[in-house]
Amino acid sequence: MTYEHLTRTSNGDPPPAGSAALRRANLSSVLRELRDHTSLSRADIAAATGLHRATVSNLMAELLDRRLVREVGVEHVGTIGRPRRAVALHGAHVGALGMEINVDYIAVHGTDLSGRLLVERRVVFDAMGNGPDRAVRRLGLVATEAVEAMRRAGASPAGITVAVPGLVDVAHGVVTFAPNLYWHNLPLADRLTSVLGPLKVPVRVDNDANLAALAEYTSGVAAGTSDLVYLTGEVGVGGGIISGGKLLLGADGFSGEVGHLSVDPNGGRCGCGRTGCFETKVGLAALVGAAMPEQAYGLPGRPVPDPGERVADIARGLASGDARMMKAVAQVGQWLGLGGSIVANLFNPRVIVIGGYFASLAEWLLPHAQDQLQRLMVAAPAAQCRFVASTLGFGAASRGAASMVVSQIIEDPTTATSPPRPAAY
Repeated sequence: MTYEHLTRTSNGDPPPAGSAALRRANLSSVLRELRDHTSLSRADIAAATGLHRATVSNLMAELLDRRLVREVGVEHVGTIGRPRRAVALHGAHVGALGMEINVDYIAVHGTDLSGRLLVERRVVFDAMGNGPDRAVRRLGLVATEAVEAMRRAGASPAGITVAVPGLVDVAHGVVTFAPNLYWHNLPLADRLTSVLGPLKVPVRVDNDANLAALAEYTSGVAAGTSDLVYLTGEVGVGGGIISGGKLLLGADGFSGEVGHLSVDPNGGRCGCGRTGCFETKVGLAALVGAAMPEQAYGLPGRPVPDPGERVADIARGLASGDARMMKAVAQVGQWLGLGGSIVANLFNPRVIVIGGYFASLAEWLLPHAQDQLQRLMVAAPAAQCRFVASTLGFGAASRGAASMVVSQIIEDPTTATSPPRPAAY
């Protein structure tokens, strides 16, 4: 499947006028073809893009000079004619850094242009309790360390995309509202750029669930499924929606806030200020509070552990048959199925991919959730929608963030810095 349908910059319009703009568009067309195939000959690219072979050869010379592609061998087609030299996406010197800041951690996923993994880690951090100023400084420190690691691996990051659990004004890099972080109108892109200082790496900010949905659509368990919904399994719960092979953003880019669907008018208070939101029933804080109240979020004097550790403790309890944990997970599973049915009735997806802790506890959650989904879907059994567990873990959003940077480079290859030429002796 292609990335172009998912980026915010591609809209299917014809290439802009002007020779430089036309050349950028043609370079992008060539790279998109190579992104979607292991390797292609120049003739294959000409046939796929509709460009003249001489034009493709000229474009390929520039891409080879920029080291964004490489020749990988010779293809022999038929018994006559000259053999074709195959090329593949390369860009080992061009980095893409994806990050996620969430309630209790910062995640990093850095690759080169071809997808080679350069750095991946998750750092425990109490973003909720530290406030935006400290959070931005810590984010900058983690980003700096990641950039240095990528440069040691030979790649200089062309951009950073940060995933945030909240409403994001993508065009201006402003977090409009992140209820579980207590952030309001935070100009995160500008603030992080300032903290990074001399690194001078462009920064973008986007919604975590949208970026995770992008990762699932391109490389996850339901890759290529043209109609899917991704549900984050964090303290907060968000949704990313792929409809007809495109990321559904809404008029202002704020679609997918499924965690704030009101499912229980008599329920508890949500971080958004409303009552009975979906995430108050299925978020990780809700599960921990019911399954391990002595380790609940927000208890004074207790450090915030890695979310994976909390989930591992619950999984061990479930495996041993702990009655309190079994009851808590069954309740969460039923609410997950109810929320999933609302999404299914609205968007008619083929698959609802569950990520984060949902995926880690899928064997206990999904039987309850799938039963509720089938019972509450209006179109069942005609609409064949099912839950599936993500295999990307808590790193889905940072992975999607990195792929967004790669997509932006492919959209305009001239933004990629050319590698230094070897010294002459």
